Amino acid sequence: MVWSRNRFGCAMLHRHLTHQQFTLAAIDDVIARGKRRDWAELRQAALEDRAALEKVLRVCQAHIADPYAQRYHFWKQYAERHLA
Repeated sequence: MVWSRNRFGCAMLHRHLTHQQFTLAAIDDVIARGKRRDWAELRQAALEDRAALEKVLRVCQAHIADPYAQRYHFWKQYAERHLA
């Protein structure tokens, strides 16, 4: 595991983040376990890079069958609206 410090001063322990880029596993970790600051960092990355937004959508597709996975439902809707 690696402590990741972002430009907002947030430090979340990401199990799959070994560099500064958002991998699919790191995005999944942020959505599942992240706090508001972590979400703000993911949002900023998604707004700056369409590829990151597509990765968010891809991660969420794997969890969308679970009606209780509300965080994934939220991020799926967010990604779809910004990709449209």
